[in-house]
Amino acid sequence: MTPVQTTRFLPRAYRPLFAHADFRRLLPALAASDLGDGMSVVAVAWLAIEIAPPGQSGMLLGAALAAYALPGAAGALLFGRWLRRLPAGRLLVADSRIRAVLLGCVPLAWAAGVLHPVLYVALLAGSSVLHAWGNAGRYSLISHILPPDQRLAANALVSSTGSASIIVGPALAGFLATVISPALLIGLDALSFAVLAAQVGRLRSAAARPDGKGATAAPVDADGSAAGLRLLRKQPELLGVLALTWFFNFLYGPAEVALPLHVTEDLHAGAGLLGLYWTLFGAGAVLGGLAAGALRRFPLWPVTLGIVAGWGLALVPFGLGAPAAVTLACFTLGGLIYGPFTALSYTLFQERTPAASLTTVLAARSAALLTAGPVGTALGGPLIALLGPRQVLAASGVATVALAVIGAAVRVRGLRRVKTPSLL
Repeated sequence: MTPVQTTRFLPRAYRPLFAHADFRRLLPALAASDLGDGMSVVAVAWLAIEIAPPGQSGMLLGAALAAYALPGAAGALLFGRWLRRLPAGRLLVADSRIRAVLLGCVPLAWAAGVLHPVLYVALLAGSSVLHAWGNAGRYSLISHILPPDQRLAANALVSSTGSASIIVGPALAGFLATVISPALLIGLDALSFAVLAAQVGRLRSAAARPDGKGATAAPVDADGSAAGLRLLRKQPELLGVLALTWFFNFLYGPAEVALPLHVTEDLHAGAGLLGLYWTLFGAGAVLGGLAAGALRRFPLWPVTLGIVAGWGLALVPFGLGAPAAVTLACFTLGGLIYGPFTALSYTLFQERTPAASLTTVLAARSAALLTAGPVGTALGGPLIALLGPRQVLAASGVATVALAVIGAAVRVRGLRRVKTPSLL
Protein backbone atom coordinates (compact mmCIF):
# COMPACT_ATOMS: atom_id res chain seq x y z
CA MET A 1 0.00 0.00 0.00
CA THR A 2 1.16 3.56 -0.65
CA PRO A 3 1.61 6.00 2.26
CA VAL A 4 -1.54 7.80 1.20
CA GLN A 5 -3.57 4.57 1.32
CA THR A 6 -2.07 3.60 4.66
CA THR A 7 -2.66 6.93 6.39
CA ARG A 8 -6.26 7.39 5.30
CA PHE A 9 -7.27 5.32 8.33
CA LEU A 10 -5.53 7.75 10.72
CA PRO A 11 -7.12 10.85 12.28
CA ARG A 12 -6.68 13.87 10.01
CA ALA A 13 -4.18 15.62 12.35
CA TYR A 14 -1.68 12.75 11.99
CA ARG A 15 -1.84 12.17 8.22
CA PRO A 16 0.60 14.95 7.18
CA LEU A 17 3.34 13.43 9.38
CA PHE A 18 3.74 10.47 7.07
CA ALA A 19 4.48 12.66 4.09
CA HIS A 20 7.97 13.00 5.62
CA ALA A 21 10.18 10.03 4.73
CA ASP A 22 12.44 10.50 7.76
CA PHE A 23 9.51 10.42 10.16
CA ARG A 24 8.11 7.28 8.50
CA ARG A 25 11.47 5.56 9.05
CA LEU A 26 11.93 6.82 12.60
CA LEU A 27 8.54 6.07 14.16
CA PRO A 28 8.62 2.23 13.87
CA ALA A 29 12.15 2.14 15.31
CA LEU A 30 11.12 4.33 18.25
CA ALA A 31 8.08 2.13 18.85
CA ALA A 32 10.27 -0.99 18.82
CA SER A 33 12.66 0.45 21.41
CA ASP A 34 9.73 1.50 23.58
CA LEU A 35 8.34 -2.03 23.41
CA GLY A 36 11.76 -3.41 24.35
CA ASP A 37 11.89 -1.15 27.38
CA GLY A 38 8.34 -2.18 28.28
CA MET A 39 9.42 -5.83 28.32
CA SER A 40 12.46 -4.93 30.42
CA VAL A 41 10.16 -3.65 33.18
CA VAL A 42 9.51 -7.33 33.92
CA ALA A 43 12.71 -8.90 32.56
CA VAL A 44 15.21 -6.82 34.56
CA ALA A 45 13.43 -7.56 37.84
CA TRP A 46 12.82 -11.23 37.08
CA LEU A 47 16.42 -11.92 36.08
CA ALA A 48 17.65 -10.23 39.27
CA ILE A 49 15.48 -12.60 41.31
CA GLU A 50 16.80 -15.62 39.37
CA ILE A 51 20.52 -14.88 39.78
CA ALA A 52 20.43 -13.44 43.32
CA PRO A 53 22.23 -15.39 46.05
CA PRO A 54 19.91 -17.00 48.60
CA GLY A 55 18.31 -14.42 50.88
CA GLN A 56 19.57 -11.46 48.85
CA SER A 57 16.96 -11.18 46.11
CA GLY A 58 15.54 -7.96 47.55
CA MET A 59 18.92 -6.27 47.72
CA LEU A 60 19.89 -7.27 44.17
CA LEU A 61 16.48 -6.33 42.80
CA GLY A 62 16.70 -2.85 44.31
CA ALA A 63 20.25 -2.40 43.02
CA ALA A 64 19.31 -3.59 39.51
CA LEU A 65 16.29 -1.32 39.17
CA ALA A 66 18.24 1.65 40.54
CA ALA A 67 21.14 0.91 38.16
CA TYR A 68 18.69 0.91 35.25
CA ALA A 69 17.70 4.52 36.04
CA LEU A 70 20.04 6.42 38.38
CA PRO A 71 23.11 6.68 36.10
CA GLY A 72 20.89 8.37 33.50
CA ALA A 73 20.09 11.05 36.05
CA ALA A 74 23.79 11.54 36.79
CA GLY A 75 24.65 11.59 33.09
CA ALA A 76 22.06 14.29 32.45
CA LEU A 77 23.71 16.56 34.99
CA LEU A 78 27.40 15.73 34.46
CA PHE A 79 27.85 15.59 30.70
CA GLY A 80 25.98 18.72 29.66
CA ARG A 81 29.14 20.71 28.89
CA TRP A 82 30.12 18.30 26.11
CA LEU A 83 26.94 16.60 24.93
CA ARG A 84 24.68 19.62 24.49
CA ARG A 85 26.85 20.64 21.53
CA LEU A 86 26.11 17.44 19.60
CA PRO A 87 23.36 17.16 16.96
CA ALA A 88 20.20 15.38 18.09
CA GLY A 89 20.71 12.40 15.78
CA ARG A 90 24.20 11.70 17.11
CA LEU A 91 22.94 11.82 20.69
CA LEU A 92 20.18 9.34 19.95
CA VAL A 93 22.56 7.04 18.08
CA ALA A 94 25.15 7.18 20.88
CA ASP A 95 22.60 6.29 23.55
CA SER A 96 21.08 3.53 21.40
CA ARG A 97 24.47 1.96 20.63
CA ILE A 98 25.54 1.96 24.28
CA ARG A 99 22.27 0.36 25.32
CA ALA A 100 22.45 -2.19 22.50
CA VAL A 101 26.01 -3.25 23.36
CA LEU A 102 25.77 -3.35 27.17
CA LEU A 103 22.26 -4.81 27.38
CA GLY A 104 23.32 -7.28 24.71
CA CYS A 105 26.13 -8.43 26.99
CA VAL A 106 23.54 -9.59 29.57
CA PRO A 107 22.27 -12.63 27.60
CA LEU A 108 25.81 -13.41 26.41
CA ALA A 109 27.11 -13.47 29.99
CA TRP A 110 24.07 -15.50 31.07
CA ALA A 111 24.64 -18.07 28.30
CA ALA A 112 28.34 -18.32 29.25
CA GLY A 113 27.42 -18.84 32.91
CA VAL A 114 29.33 -15.77 34.12
CA LEU A 115 26.46 -13.37 34.87
CA HIS A 116 27.49 -12.49 38.43
CA PRO A 117 25.16 -10.03 40.25
CA VAL A 118 27.89 -7.36 40.29
CA LEU A 119 28.41 -7.71 36.54
CA TYR A 120 24.65 -7.56 35.98
CA VAL A 121 24.27 -4.32 37.92
CA ALA A 122 27.32 -2.82 36.19
CA LEU A 123 25.95 -3.62 32.72
CA LEU A 124 22.56 -2.11 33.57
CA ALA A 125 24.21 1.00 35.00
CA GLY A 126 26.43 1.50 31.97
CA SER A 127 23.52 1.03 29.58
CA SER A 128 21.55 3.88 31.13
CA VAL A 129 24.24 6.52 31.50
CA LEU A 130 23.24 8.48 28.36
CA HIS A 131 19.55 7.62 28.32
CA ALA A 132 18.34 11.07 29.40
CA TRP A 133 20.37 12.56 26.56
CA GLY A 134 19.02 9.99 24.13
CA ASN A 135 15.49 10.96 25.11
CA ALA A 136 16.33 14.64 24.60
CA GLY A 137 17.83 13.80 21.22
CA ARG A 138 14.68 11.91 20.25
CA TYR A 139 12.40 14.92 20.66
CA SER A 140 14.95 17.38 19.28
CA LEU A 141 15.28 15.24 16.17
CA ILE A 142 11.50 15.15 15.70
CA SER A 143 11.34 18.94 15.97
CA HIS A 144 13.99 19.22 13.27
CA ILE A 145 12.38 16.72 10.91
CA LEU A 146 8.93 18.32 10.97
CA PRO A 147 7.59 21.86 10.51
CA PRO A 148 6.35 23.66 13.66
CA ASP A 149 2.65 23.13 12.95
CA GLN A 150 3.10 19.32 12.90
CA ARG A 151 5.26 18.88 16.00
CA LEU A 152 2.45 18.64 18.53
CA ALA A 153 0.81 15.78 16.64
CA ALA A 154 4.18 14.05 16.25
CA ASN A 155 5.00 14.37 19.95
CA ALA A 156 1.58 12.98 20.85
CA LEU A 157 2.05 10.04 18.48
CA VAL A 158 5.54 9.24 19.78
CA SER A 159 4.41 9.59 23.40
CA SER A 160 1.51 7.24 22.73
CA THR A 161 3.96 4.50 21.70
CA GLY A 162 5.58 4.86 25.12
CA SER A 163 2.21 4.59 26.83
CA ALA A 164 1.28 1.57 24.73
CA SER A 165 4.57 -0.11 25.63
CA ILE A 166 3.62 0.06 29.32
CA ILE A 167 0.51 -1.97 28.47
CA VAL A 168 1.87 -4.42 25.89
CA GLY A 169 5.51 -4.84 26.98
CA PRO A 170 5.04 -6.29 30.49
CA ALA A 171 2.26 -8.62 29.32
CA LEU A 172 4.39 -9.89 26.45
CA ALA A 173 7.41 -10.31 28.73
CA GLY A 174 5.32 -12.17 31.31
CA PHE A 175 4.18 -14.61 28.61
CA LEU A 176 7.61 -15.08 27.03
CA ALA A 177 9.32 -15.53 30.41
CA THR A 178 7.43 -18.81 30.79
CA VAL A 179 9.20 -20.06 27.66
CA ILE A 180 12.62 -18.36 27.57
CA SER A 181 14.95 -16.79 30.12
CA PRO A 182 14.43 -13.11 31.05
CA ALA A 183 18.08 -12.63 30.01
CA LEU A 184 16.99 -13.29 26.42
CA LEU A 185 14.20 -10.75 26.80
CA ILE A 186 16.81 -8.15 27.75
CA GLY A 187 18.64 -9.25 24.62
CA LEU A 188 15.53 -8.41 22.60
CA ASP A 189 15.55 -4.95 24.20
CA ALA A 190 19.20 -4.60 23.14
CA LEU A 191 18.28 -5.64 19.60
CA SER A 192 15.53 -3.00 19.46
CA PHE A 193 18.09 -0.30 20.28
CA ALA A 194 20.48 -1.64 17.65
CA VAL A 195 17.68 -1.28 15.11
CA LEU A 196 16.97 2.26 16.34
CA ALA A 197 20.65 3.26 16.02
CA ALA A 198 20.82 1.88 12.48
CA GLN A 199 17.60 3.54 11.43
CA VAL A 200 18.56 6.96 12.82
CA GLY A 201 21.86 6.66 10.96
CA ARG A 202 19.90 6.36 7.70
CA LEU A 203 17.97 9.58 8.23
CA ARG A 204 18.86 12.56 6.08
CA SER A 205 18.22 14.79 9.10
CA ALA A 206 20.27 12.78 11.61
CA ALA A 207 23.41 14.88 11.27
CA ALA A 208 21.57 18.17 11.00
CA ARG A 209 21.89 20.80 13.68
CA PRO A 210 18.61 21.52 15.42
CA ASP A 211 19.37 25.17 16.09
CA GLY A 212 21.65 25.80 13.12
CA LYS A 213 24.72 25.91 15.40
CA GLY A 214 25.06 22.32 16.54
CA ALA A 215 23.69 22.73 20.05
CA THR A 216 21.09 20.30 21.34
CA ALA A 217 18.76 21.13 24.21
CA ALA A 218 20.03 19.51 27.39
CA PRO A 219 17.65 17.23 29.31
CA VAL A 220 18.66 19.22 32.39
CA ASP A 221 20.48 22.51 31.99
CA ALA A 222 22.79 23.05 34.98
CA ASP A 223 22.85 26.84 34.70
CA GLY A 224 19.09 26.93 34.22
CA SER A 225 18.63 24.66 37.25
CA ALA A 226 20.66 26.97 39.50
CA ALA A 227 18.73 30.02 38.33
CA GLY A 228 15.46 28.14 38.71
CA LEU A 229 16.26 27.17 42.29
CA ARG A 230 16.89 30.82 43.13
CA LEU A 231 13.48 31.69 41.70
CA LEU A 232 11.81 28.85 43.57
CA ARG A 233 13.07 30.19 46.90
CA LYS A 234 10.81 33.19 46.28
CA GLN A 235 7.82 30.94 45.47
CA PRO A 236 6.86 28.91 48.57
CA GLU A 237 3.88 27.38 46.81
CA LEU A 238 6.00 26.01 43.98
CA LEU A 239 8.53 24.69 46.47
CA GLY A 240 5.62 22.87 48.08
CA VAL A 241 4.61 21.32 44.75
CA LEU A 242 8.20 20.27 44.12
CA ALA A 243 8.56 18.74 47.59
CA LEU A 244 5.27 16.89 47.25
CA THR A 245 6.29 15.47 43.85
CA TRP A 246 9.76 14.46 45.07
CA PHE A 247 8.45 12.53 48.05
CA PHE A 248 5.64 11.02 45.98
CA ASN A 249 8.16 9.65 43.47
CA PHE A 250 10.50 8.61 46.28
CA LEU A 251 7.79 6.59 48.06
CA TYR A 252 6.84 4.93 44.78
CA GLY A 253 10.38 3.48 44.44
CA PRO A 254 10.17 0.81 47.18
CA ALA A 255 6.81 -0.39 45.81
CA GLU A 256 8.40 -0.97 42.40
CA VAL A 257 11.01 -3.23 44.02
CA ALA A 258 8.56 -5.00 46.33
CA LEU A 259 6.00 -5.99 43.70
CA PRO A 260 8.12 -8.66 41.89
CA LEU A 261 9.09 -10.24 45.21
CA HIS A 262 5.47 -10.12 46.37
CA VAL A 263 4.57 -12.13 43.28
CA THR A 264 7.29 -14.75 43.83
CA GLU A 265 7.47 -15.00 47.63
CA ASP A 266 3.94 -14.18 48.82
CA LEU A 267 1.84 -15.36 45.88
CA HIS A 268 4.25 -18.09 44.63
CA ALA A 269 3.46 -17.09 41.05
CA GLY A 270 5.51 -16.47 37.93
CA ALA A 271 6.48 -13.67 35.58
CA GLY A 272 3.10 -13.82 33.85
CA LEU A 273 1.35 -12.43 36.92
CA LEU A 274 3.97 -9.69 37.34
CA GLY A 275 3.44 -8.71 33.71
CA LEU A 276 -0.31 -8.61 34.29
CA TYR A 277 0.11 -6.23 37.25
CA TRP A 278 2.14 -3.78 35.17
CA THR A 279 -0.10 -4.13 32.13
CA LEU A 280 -3.21 -3.27 34.13
CA PHE A 281 -1.38 -0.40 35.84
CA GLY A 282 -0.32 0.95 32.45
CA ALA A 283 -3.85 0.69 31.06
CA GLY A 284 -5.19 2.55 34.08
CA ALA A 285 -2.49 5.22 33.80
CA VAL A 286 -3.26 5.82 30.12
CA LEU A 287 -6.97 6.25 30.86
CA GLY A 288 -6.18 8.46 33.85
CA GLY A 289 -3.85 10.61 31.80
CA LEU A 290 -6.51 11.10 29.16
CA ALA A 291 -8.93 12.16 31.90
CA ALA A 292 -6.58 14.88 33.15
CA GLY A 293 -8.27 17.47 30.95
CA ALA A 294 -11.63 16.88 32.64
CA LEU A 295 -10.06 17.45 36.07
CA ARG A 296 -9.03 20.94 34.94
CA ARG A 297 -12.43 22.25 36.13
CA PHE A 298 -11.54 21.44 39.76
CA PRO A 299 -9.05 23.21 42.09
CA LEU A 300 -5.65 21.77 41.19
CA TRP A 301 -4.15 21.55 44.68
CA PRO A 302 -6.98 19.44 46.21
CA VAL A 303 -7.05 17.17 43.16
CA THR A 304 -3.27 16.69 43.28
CA LEU A 305 -3.31 15.83 46.97
CA GLY A 306 -6.26 13.50 46.35
CA ILE A 307 -4.23 11.64 43.72
CA VAL A 308 -1.37 11.16 46.17
CA ALA A 309 -3.72 9.82 48.84
CA GLY A 310 -5.62 7.64 46.35
CA TRP A 311 -2.45 5.94 45.11
CA GLY A 312 -1.38 5.26 48.68
CA LEU A 313 -4.74 3.71 49.55
CA ALA A 314 -4.50 1.46 46.49
CA LEU A 315 -1.35 -0.13 47.97
CA VAL A 316 -2.72 -0.78 51.46
CA PRO A 317 -4.67 -3.99 50.57
CA PHE A 318 -1.37 -5.68 49.67
CA GLY A 319 -0.38 -5.55 53.33
CA LEU A 320 -3.74 -6.97 54.45
CA GLY A 321 -3.14 -10.25 52.65
CA ALA A 322 -5.76 -9.59 49.96
CA PRO A 323 -5.93 -12.21 47.17
CA ALA A 324 -4.30 -11.53 43.83
CA ALA A 325 -7.61 -10.70 42.12
CA VAL A 326 -8.23 -7.90 44.62
CA THR A 327 -4.72 -6.46 44.43
CA LEU A 328 -4.82 -6.59 40.62
CA ALA A 329 -7.98 -4.48 40.75
CA CYS A 330 -6.31 -2.12 43.25
CA PHE A 331 -3.22 -1.77 41.06
CA THR A 332 -5.40 -0.97 38.05
CA LEU A 333 -7.28 1.63 40.09
CA GLY A 334 -3.96 2.97 41.34
CA GLY A 335 -2.78 3.47 37.76
CA LEU A 336 -6.02 5.25 36.91
CA ILE A 337 -5.58 7.56 39.90
CA TYR A 338 -1.87 8.12 39.26
CA GLY A 339 -2.31 8.86 35.54
CA PRO A 340 -3.18 12.60 35.74
CA PHE A 341 -0.55 13.48 38.36
CA THR A 342 2.30 14.56 36.09
CA ALA A 343 0.09 16.73 33.88
CA LEU A 344 -1.51 18.42 36.89
CA SER A 345 1.86 18.98 38.56
CA TYR A 346 3.20 20.69 35.42
CA THR A 347 0.03 22.77 35.21
CA LEU A 348 0.53 24.05 38.76
CA PHE A 349 4.03 25.17 37.80
CA GLN A 350 2.82 26.78 34.58
CA GLU A 351 0.06 28.72 36.33
CA ARG A 352 2.17 29.93 39.25
CA THR A 353 5.36 30.85 37.32
CA PRO A 354 5.87 34.03 35.25
CA ALA A 355 6.25 33.14 31.56
CA ALA A 356 9.75 34.63 31.38
CA SER A 357 10.96 32.34 34.21
CA LEU A 358 9.15 29.13 33.28
CA THR A 359 12.03 27.45 31.44
CA THR A 360 14.53 27.95 34.25
CA VAL A 361 12.04 26.89 36.92
CA LEU A 362 11.18 23.70 35.01
CA ALA A 363 14.90 22.97 34.62
CA ALA A 364 15.26 23.17 38.40
CA ARG A 365 12.21 20.91 38.79
CA SER A 366 13.74 18.27 36.51
CA ALA A 367 17.12 18.41 38.24
CA ALA A 368 15.52 17.91 41.65
CA LEU A 369 13.20 15.09 40.61
CA LEU A 370 15.79 13.04 38.72
CA THR A 371 16.98 11.48 41.97
CA ALA A 372 13.66 10.75 43.69
CA GLY A 373 12.59 7.50 42.03
CA PRO A 374 16.04 5.85 41.83
CA VAL A 375 16.84 6.70 45.48
CA GLY A 376 13.52 5.21 46.58
CA THR A 377 14.17 2.15 44.44
CA ALA A 378 17.63 1.66 45.95
CA LEU A 379 16.10 1.89 49.43
CA GLY A 380 13.54 -0.79 48.55
CA GLY A 381 16.04 -3.66 48.75
CA PRO A 382 17.11 -3.12 52.40
CA LEU A 383 13.51 -2.47 53.43
CA ILE A 384 12.35 -5.74 51.90
CA ALA A 385 15.14 -7.63 53.64
CA LEU A 386 13.96 -6.11 56.91
CA LEU A 387 10.16 -6.21 56.53
CA GLY A 388 9.24 -8.41 53.57
CA PRO A 389 7.68 -7.41 50.22
CA ARG A 390 4.03 -7.36 51.32
CA GLN A 391 4.79 -5.14 54.29
CA VAL A 392 6.90 -2.78 52.16
CA LEU A 393 4.03 -2.35 49.69
CA ALA A 394 1.66 -1.53 52.54
CA ALA A 395 4.20 0.75 54.25
CA SER A 396 4.74 2.63 50.98
CA GLY A 397 0.98 3.11 50.71
CA VAL A 398 0.53 4.29 54.30
CA ALA A 399 3.50 6.68 54.02
CA THR A 400 2.05 8.08 50.78
CA VAL A 401 -1.31 8.71 52.44
CA ALA A 402 0.53 10.42 55.30
CA LEU A 403 2.35 12.56 52.74
CA ALA A 404 -0.99 13.71 51.34
CA VAL A 405 -2.27 14.56 54.83
CA ILE A 406 0.90 16.52 55.64
CA GLY A 407 0.67 18.31 52.30
CA ALA A 408 -2.95 19.26 52.96
CA ALA A 409 -2.07 20.56 56.44
CA VAL A 410 0.80 22.66 55.09
CA ARG A 411 -1.43 23.98 52.32
CA VAL A 412 -4.20 24.98 54.75
CA ARG A 413 -1.69 26.66 57.05
CA GLY A 414 -0.24 28.60 54.14
CA LEU A 415 -3.67 29.82 53.05
CA ARG A 416 -4.44 30.97 56.59
CA ARG A 417 -1.22 32.96 56.70
CA VAL A 418 -2.15 34.71 53.46
CA LYS A 419 -5.63 35.59 54.72
CA THR A 420 -4.48 36.73 58.19
CA PRO A 421 -3.03 40.26 58.13
CA SER A 422 0.32 40.66 59.82
CA LEU A 423 0.38 42.56 63.15
CA LEU A 424 3.92 43.73 62.60
